[in-house]
Amino acid sequence: MPLLTATESPETKPLTAAPGLSLDWPGIEAALEKFGCATTGPLLSAAQCRSLAALYDESSIFRSRVVMARHGFGSGEYKYFAYPLPETVAWLRAALYPALAGIANRWNAQMGIAMHYPERHEAYLARCHAAGQTRPTPLLLRYGPGDYNCLHQDLYGDEVFPLQVAFMLSDPEKDFTGGEFVLTEQRPRMQSRAEVVPLRQGEGVIFPVHHRPVKGTRGIYRVNMRHGVSRLRSGQRFTLGVIFHDAR
Repeated sequence: MPLLTATESPETKPLTAAPGLSLDWPGIEAALEKFGCATTGPLLSAAQCRSLAALYDESSIFRSRVVMARHGFGSGEYKYFAYPLPETVAWLRAALYPALAGIANRWNAQMGIAMHYPERHEAYLARCHAAGQTRPTPLLLRYGPGDYNCLHQDLYGDEVFPLQVAFMLSDPEKDFTGGEFVLTEQRPRMQSRAEVVPLRQGEGVIFPVHHRPVKGTRGIYRVNMRHGVSRLRSGQRFTLGVIFHDAR
């Protein structure tokens, strides 16, 4: 899996030349089907992770700041980027989208959902904007000791792209303890299932925004998904969230 090194940063790659990252997409789709999530392997170098985390203090590039405790979301805070997005964030959004759109279209076909997603992200954003969803949704999250994120879904309007990616920017070996990514699956007439995903610095986890198809004894059914972050024991944890639909 490709590592974006400091000398090959996404900033040097035109967005129009980013049809998709050469990851093990069949393996990723198989993991999504089996576990409800999949990891990318390291895509960002340690230097890129530090640079992205350092953006948190540059207030001019964000459109809003959310303190989770004020809204009952948990403890910690996050900031939504404003347009234009930082080039690394925009590149990841454009490069990851095409393969994910193919998976999303296959999911919708299995679940009997008529929605079809275009091949390129800019075409999907145009559809979001036509529906009144014009505010960018990629975000940086910051957690300190005792902070956590309640289980939730990132729904911002009628247009919802069914997959998203979270990148670990901090080093779990050095920067923090605790703070595991948690995904839950609410299965019909069954108890909920939890998945805990350990991430390395620079690695992303791909997971459903809302629901996903699961094969049962009577065919395909939808399971409801939520995600969050467990309590941080020590240190500081930064995460980049890449969401593909925009918000109202």
